[in-house]
Amino acid sequence: MIPSGHTAVMASRREPPDSLEFFPTPPWATRALCEHVFPHLGLQQDIEFSACWDPACGEGHMFEVLLEYFGGGGWGSDIFDYGRGYRVEDFLDERTVIGSPADGMAPEFIISNPPFRPAADFVRRALSLAPVVAMLLRTAWIEGVQRYETLFRDQPPTLFAPFVERVPMTKGRWDPDASTATSYAWFVWVRGTAPRAPFWIPPGCRKALTRPDDRRRFAMQPDVGPLLAHAAE
Repeated sequence: MIPSGHTAVMASRREPPDSLEFFPTPPWATRALCEHVFPHLGLQQDIEFSACWDPACGEGHMFEVLLEYFGGGGWGSDIFDYGRGYRVEDFLDERTVIGSPADGMAPEFIISNPPFRPAADFVRRALSLAPVVAMLLRTAWIEGVQRYETLFRDQPPTLFAPFVERVPMTKGRWDPDASTATSYAWFVWVRGTAPRAPFWIPPGCRKALTRPDDRRRFAMQPDVGPLLAHAAE
């Protein structure tokens, strides 16, 4: 399987409509999922041999980081064409082709930072397709009568993992120096696994999990076109 990854997600851009709520994920927040949350759930070895799918991948800020961990590769898709070479499709459309564009293989993990308003629909759809689902959302998303009645009552997350430190997200781009008053958490479902006590993602992740080349890969606009960077062994 060859994932649709690229070395620099900002090499070319197309602006999405405001309705798509495009807030790119800081790279370190995705690494915190792979280095803290998944190991807490005993899934560290699983990701080394599994494939992942980000169905709201935008410009690849989360997906490209996932490829650092998932030995089985993966693929990204989005309803809007950001000019990055990812699949363009509506994840919530039941006619959407499920699986790898290369061989039809279904994903073991669906991981995404979905738009806030249809996030519950994203989760329900993902739960029907993959044994592990992880969604990055505001901590306040755990509240709400409608979400309780349509999701949490019958399909509660296996793990609610809030960040101790804030995860700054800026509309339309990743700003490495941004700050925020909004709190975020990972919501993780593992099929067949009962809910566990909340897990707090420890402080210091922003510093420890930010890599020297992140600014070049995710925040700058290099003069080179998209390049294929990853291929599963």
